[in-house]
Amino acid sequence: MISRRTFSKALVAGLATASLTGLPSAQASAGTSAARNVVLVHGAYADGSSWSEVIECLQAVGLNVTSVQNPLTSLADDVAATRRALALQDGPTILAGHSWGGTVISEAGLSSNVTGLVYVAARAPDAGEDYAALAARFPTPPANAGIVESGGFGQLSKEAFLRDFAGDVPRIRALGLYAAQGRISRSLFSARTSVAAWRHRPTWYAVSKKDRTTAPDLERFLAARMGAKTVELDSGHLSIVSHPAAITKLILGAAASS
Repeated sequence: MISRRTFSKALVAGLATASLTGLPSAQASAGTSAARNVVLVHGAYADGSSWSEVIECLQAVGLNVTSVQNPLTSLADDVAATRRALALQDGPTILAGHSWGGTVISEAGLSSNVTGLVYVAARAPDAGEDYAALAARFPTPPANAGIVESGGFGQLSKEAFLRDFAGDVPRIRALGLYAAQGRISRSLFSARTSVAAWRHRPTWYAVSKKDRTTAPDLERFLAARMGAKTVELDSGHLSIVSHPAAITKLILGAAASS
């Protein structure tokens, strides 16, 4: 029996041929080339390993991939970590953010080597926007009730993590992610961005239709507001784990269009 991971990597290898070598003739004649660097930014209640399935798919087709480890202590700290990763890239780079990572890439995405932004079930605040007030206009996701705090940091309870955050992820993988979840500073979500990089860079967005951590209609609103090339996935919040081939395809499309 072929495993889901093997199937995903084989599928992505086929997609990569079209995405990375099938550039429009006008683009080729202009002397531009596809981005072959990808920097991935994880969200709250996660760490860089949450991108593992996507990393394997991207590396399998020859892309240079860096997964940021956000401290989740403040927006400034997370942005600094992302900018350090971007500074190591040689050439055009796609910057992708999942969940809270969308806020980070919205602030850090104006780096000169960033040629496109990919948002996955992600926050995408405007400059100076009160994101909490915006989110309050949409249904409250069930995961919110599962946040527990200790010592000024928050995390998801085991029940909320498995049911609402990683609901469509195989249980063994979900338990591993739960054990490695990133604890967030109590003040993390109150921070406001000073810029909105999505207003200045091409954007792509993956909506999770079964999301229980971020309201799907909020995701649709954010994608429409930024004018993103959008896909909707039959997925929970962690589409980067449950649908790695689809997320990889989106990133490859962004890379080819850079």
